[in-house]
Amino acid sequence: MWDQASRWYDTLVGSQGTDFQKDIIMPGVFEMLSPKKGDRILDLACGQGVFSRYLSGKGMRAEGLDSSAELINHAKSRSGSKIRFRVGDVADPDNFEKDRFDGMACLMAIQNIENIEALFKNAAIGLKPQCHFVVVMTHPCFRIPRQTHWGWDEEKKIEYRRIDHYRTETNVPILTPPFADKDSFTLTYHRPLESYVTALAGAGFAMDGLEEWISNKKSLPGKRAKAENRSRKEIPLFLALRAKLIG
Repeated sequence: MWDQASRWYDTLVGSQGTDFQKDIIMPGVFEMLSPKKGDRILDLACGQGVFSRYLSGKGMRAEGLDSSAELINHAKSRSGSKIRFRVGDVADPDNFEKDRFDGMACLMAIQNIENIEALFKNAAIGLKPQCHFVVVMTHPCFRIPRQTHWGWDEEKKIEYRRIDHYRTETNVPILTPPFADKDSFTLTYHRPLESYVTALAGAGFAMDGLEEWISNKKSLPGKRAKAENRSRKEIPLFLALRAKLIG
């Protein structure tokens, strides 16, 4: 389905990424990776290559891997020849050459990947020992599709985040443009933090960094603006995990 949604996604993200990607996610991941100029970094589930181009612009030898041929076509059309893009399943070990990379990252895609155990084990194949893997997702404690939402406490005049479901792993069908019927959808997988940490450890990683990033959006002036802006600062939008390969 991502092949069919590729044109919509490419239009949404553009050449440089969304505001969240440009202002929060990509700079944050780069800092967590702390790569040296010339390091070879793999952008896992790279989509149309926004982070790969960001890395290349910083002097990294970037490579991108994604299962959607159409998204890879968009990545190649928007990027120079310095970046190597490949079509391939991140859960297939045949797509990973041993000890090739000085760092890896998976930005905002882990929630669309069913087999994270296979992905993490493959990341361990491709990473050099003691190198880092950074994973970014919408925060699984507070941003679960159809199971979390904002609420307003009129008595206390505060905005809060209601959570109806967290511990149980689930998948949620998401209608993605240009889809318009109930039988055409992509899947978003919700997992508690425990599942990610357990899977990383099982692949030979030790988690050595965790950051929670807030939205940089601001409410327009109004009677709830102060409360809304305060809640954004207190309830993070994104979660970033950094793991070092020790196995």
